Formats: sequence, structure tokens, C-alpha cells
Amino acid sequence: MKEFEGRPLGAGRRIGLAVARFNEEVTEKLLQGALDALRGAGVAEDDLIVVRVPGAFELPLVCEAMASRGGLDAIIGIGAVIRGETGHYDFVCEAAEQGLVAVGLQHRLPVMFGVLTCENSEQAFDRAGGSRGNKGADVALDALRMVDLLRQVRPSQAREGALTSRSAAAPSTTTSPTTASPTAGARSGGFGS
Repeated sequence: MKEFEGRPLGAGRRIGLAVARFNEEVTEKLLQGALDALRGAGVAEDDLIVVRVPGAFELPLVCEAMASRGGLDAIIGIGAVIRGETGHYDFVCEAAEQGLVAVGLQHRLPVMFGVLTCENSEQAFDRAGGSRGNKGADVALDALRMVDLLRQVRPSQAREGALTSRSAAAPSTTTSPTTASPTAGARSGGFGS
């Protein structure tokens, strides 16, 4: 039996983080946790891209733009949605979750759901560096694990130009975003230039 598991290896990885400004007192703590975890895992400062968006609802559109631009090994959407008195909470949570999943599948790229969906502010702060840890740090390490895992399980031709040899790889000749390597052109376009 073969078994695969991703490792949180940060050296040579380029990570994008889209961060919602809404509930900023929570999302800033999540962002800090994510950045600390990524740096601790070996991601270089120059390989971290932070983009700020108004709220969790806008995360999928911005993450799609980041993925389309290229040059990233993974993208993390960070937000905090706290239930209020109306059904708005449900719409925002569902749109953010489904949108981020769609971006990841479309671009064959780890696009991580780092959005807290909490009943109240206390739950959010508990998960943003409080008694329940920092879910920003957790999702950041999981992003690195997913990059490594996909590198292991994808056929070698799908990894052309990928993570370990991206600087020496020939550019991809495919044009479809669903078949192109997510890191093709990592340093010669996208966020790398």
C-alpha cells in the first residue's frame, strides 16, 4: 500500500493571502498567525503576497484574480463572518466557501478556506489567537501541506515546471487554466515579476 501525506515545507513556495477587512480586529490576528506560521516553515518574506479585500464575500473574486495572474503555489482566503440578526451571515458564508472551492478547482491550485464562521465575537477571538489557537496559522500550514501533497500525487507531466524545479522548467505550452501547471511562469510573470 502507498500512502501520501503533505508536509508543511515552505522553502521556495510563493503564497498569496487575501484578507477581508470586515471584522478587521479578528482578521488581522488570523493574518499574523498565518504569516508567522509560513515564515516559520521557511517561506521567504519576498514570497508572501498579501491582498486586502472589503469582506469575505469578495474573497473568491480576488483569489481568482490572484490565481489567474500566476506565480503562486497556494492562496489562502482569510476572513471572519459573525452571525447577526439577519440571514446575511448564511449568504456570505456560502458564497465565500463555494467561491473559494471553485477557484481552486478551476486553477488546480490549493485555495484554502481560512474564514471563521462564528456565532459571536467571543468564538472568533478564541480562534484568532485565543483559547482555541490561531486558525490562520493552521490554514497556512495546511496550504503548504496541500502544495506538497499535490506535487506527490499528480502525474509527473502535470508537475512540469512545478515547485522543486520551477526556475529551470520550460514554460507550459497549454493555455487552458484547468490544465496548465499552477506554477508555470512563477518567476517570469504574475506576482514574480
